[in-house]
Parts: sequence; structure tokens; C-alpha cells
Amino acid sequence: MSERSSSIRVMIVDDHDMIRSGLSVFIEAFEDLELVAEARDGQTALQLCERLHPDVILMDLIMPHMDGVATTRAIREAHPEIQVLALTSFTEKQLVKAALEAGAIGYLLKDVSIDELADAVRAAHRGKPTLAPEAFQMLVAAKQEADEAPHFDLTDREKEVLALIVEGLNNNAIASRLVISRSTVKTHVSNILPKLGVANRTEAAAVAMEHHLVD
Repeated sequence: MSERSSSIRVMIVDDHDMIRSGLSVFIEAFEDLELVAEARDGQTALQLCERLHPDVILMDLIMPHMDGVATTRAIREAHPEIQVLALTSFTEKQLVKAALEAGAIGYLLKDVSIDELADAVRAAHRGKPTLAPEAFQMLVAAKQEADEAPHFDLTDREKEVLALIVEGLNNNAIASRLVISRSTVKTHVSNILPKLGVANRTEAAAVAMEHHLVD
């Protein structure tokens, strides 16, 4: 590997030898990029970061033992100056969110062109995020779902009562479990039903389970 001090120092983390080989060729094709390390698993990547301090990491997300999300989080916590670009074949909504929440500055698919990938590496080095269109669409969809999700505004005690309704307990049993009076339970149930927009306890339990309102 060359000693181009002004270059952006790049590390590849991917458990597939062919992918690492192809990415290394890509990196060496650009004068302003320098390949400083390759790792086939997350633990090795962490060790190399301690020793080599790359500027930008191209991170696969699906790897055995320690996946790319966990590796990204660990690297960003230990070395916040190192930027991580998620580079994967998957666009599942939860994976996109998990990678970005772990600290990845960008999310790209492996079918990206070499020029687009080089631009993303340069952008990451400047602290600027880059998202594949598919990943961006996933985030927009997730935001829309969150905005459209109903907000039931239950109090903590009402959530406790609702959880026991889901278990199938009647008012006497709920009062005994929570060590409160039966009339207090009845009041809570009377408040819960209109908040959930339902007419009875069975419907309340169904709504609670559908929207994951209780554990």
C-alpha cells in the first residue's frame, strides 16, 4: 500500500474475499484514495482501527459473529473521527435505520458505480452523508408510518391496566394485582376504551396487541 499522506485513508470490512478484492482495485484507481487495511470481520476491523486509524470505512452489514451494525457502533464510540459508509446489498427498513442509528454517515448499495462510491467516500471524509435512493425512500416511508401511527395518550397506570386486560383479567383481578380499588380500575377502564376508540375490553386488547401498546 502506498504512503500518500494527503490521500483519504480507506479500510474495507467485508467477509467476502471477492468483494474486498474488487473494492481494493476500485480504491487504488483513484489518486486521492488510499487503501490502508482490509478486514473480513468486525473484531478484526476494531483492532485495525486502533492501529491504523483510517479516515473512512466501507462497511458490509451482514457478517457472521459481529455484524456491520454492531461493528459500526463500536468503531464510532471508540473513534468518532472515523467515518463509516454502510455498503450492502440489502435495503430493509430496519437495517437502514439500524446502520444510521449506529453512526454510519451513509448507506450505499453494492451495485453503486465506482465514481459514485468515490464521491461518497470523499463526502464522508468531509462529514457529509450519502444515501442510496432506495435507503432514502425507506427512511421517508418509516417517517410517514411514524407520523400516521395513532397516538393513544395512555398514562402509565392505564398502560398497566391495559396490559392486564390483554392477559384476560377482570376488574377484581386487576385491582388485586395492582393493589388498587375496584372502582379505580373501573375508572381506568372507562378512560382507556375511548382513548383507544373501542367499545369493549376485547376490542381494547386487540388494539393493544396490534399497536404493541403493551409488552
